[in-house]
Amino acid sequence: MRRDDHDGQDPQAPRRPLPPKLDPRAGRPPRHRGAGAAAFPAGRRLAWTGRIVAALLSVTVLASSGWGWYLTRVAEASVNRTDAIPDSGNDQAVQTGEAMNLLLVGNDSRANLTGEQLAQLNAGEDSGINTDTVILVHVPADGTKASFVSFPRDSYVDIPGHGKGKLNAAYAYGRQNVPDGASEAARSAQGSQLLVQTISQLTGLRIDHYAEVDLLGFFELSSAVGGVEVNLCQAVDDSYYSGAVFPAGPQTISGADALEFVRQRHGLPRGDFDRIIRQQVFIAGVLRKMLSDEVLLDLSKQRELVAAASESLTIDQNLNLLQLAQQMQSVTADSIDFQTVPYVGDDADEDGRYILRLEDEDTLHVFFAELSADPEPAAEAPTPEAAKVVSPADVDVEVYNGSGISGLAGSAGDELTAAGFPVTGTANADSMDYEVTEIRYAAGEEALAAALAAQIPGAVTKVVDDAVTGTVQLVLGSDFNGVGQAVTAAPPAPVTEGEDARTAADTGCIN
Repeated sequence: MRRDDHDGQDPQAPRRPLPPKLDPRAGRPPRHRGAGAAAFPAGRRLAWTGRIVAALLSVTVLASSGWGWYLTRVAEASVNRTDAIPDSGNDQAVQTGEAMNLLLVGNDSRANLTGEQLAQLNAGEDSGINTDTVILVHVPADGTKASFVSFPRDSYVDIPGHGKGKLNAAYAYGRQNVPDGASEAARSAQGSQLLVQTISQLTGLRIDHYAEVDLLGFFELSSAVGGVEVNLCQAVDDSYYSGAVFPAGPQTISGADALEFVRQRHGLPRGDFDRIIRQQVFIAGVLRKMLSDEVLLDLSKQRELVAAASESLTIDQNLNLLQLAQQMQSVTADSIDFQTVPYVGDDADEDGRYILRLEDEDTLHVFFAELSADPEPAAEAPTPEAAKVVSPADVDVEVYNGSGISGLAGSAGDELTAAGFPVTGTANADSMDYEVTEIRYAAGEEALAAALAAQIPGAVTKVVDDAVTGTVQLVLGSDFNGVGQAVTAAPPAPVTEGEDARTAADTGCIN
């Protein structure tokens, strides 16, 4: 028997049936789930956002054809709508142009599962509603790329009107902000609005659109795309908790296996963080399938994907799927990147409960501002005629030894003199701990610095206030290899927690 921790949820509103005139299955016998489908009709926590992405991208990649237009109309007609975008608390930044910030949410409801399905999935019972998958997607106006940023469910954040709390509780708090007797639709809308306000305040961004998916439908989607390829660095056996048992190496998963893959956190080096990477990798695999000829050239598969996605997707009142599809027609797998929100590390709140401390608000606002900034226009390179050429004989050089190697300033000065540079003095630097060789110069004397830099490839050039006009300072670091030689390249900076980044084209192994 398996077990898992679940934050339960209240029942959801029933889905609207697909209008007969738009039902692609019209005229065919109704579909019935087989035994396998009955056993695994429901997604697990963190898997469901993959369905959101597929729901949106399934119409995106098809939009250029008449068939794609028809399927988009089907999706528009059958998808659920909710009043998710609040009138206030979502205006930290006024959105300009056509760039878009979309909040993808996966909830943990098991309300639509039968008792038999709950038992077979070991899914437990509903005890409230929490959102355990929250991803912010930024799509620039030109639609050439998309950025996905995941928020861990235990992120400790300010929830407007409720003080500090875990991010996955914001939706539940919002549902409580409605009068007794309010409809399920009204409760869900208030939950969505408070979550949007929380993310907007946290990121400093305006959230333009919202998409949410519940448990049902993931099995059909992962099977409809023919499975998703993933790659594990080592074999895993989490049969007690998630049921995930996989060998090491590349493999194609779907249905129940896919649910277990994205659900596992026990036995992984970084727990929830590795589960987030699993989620991102699965979404990337779905996107690669959606953008492949295997789907683009199979009308039956396209129809099945759109139907499955529409059944489980809820979006805000104003999200136009066809417009989104048209905006993202240029997207490719290597232009879709995945990241995790910057964070400090594990901690506990005043009640001793586990939380994740995020970076401070200013740091997060800078991170998201850079993420959503329009690309800078490429600067025009100066023409050869405009570039000033300086002879070494015109460059006075002061040499300072910061490498810690005795006598290096003198020997470097001799080499510069032999190369034609007038050396006006040598001395020790203010420290012997310089790891990087620097060429320092006065503002406006870039040409002098460039003449010296040509003799020491890789040295860092910088403007300083204490440089004498007409004189360039050479500060030798431990990477200095001699005049006429490139400096030793610095090793790549280590990747720390919170900096995981990959694209949808990456297929390297993960935990």
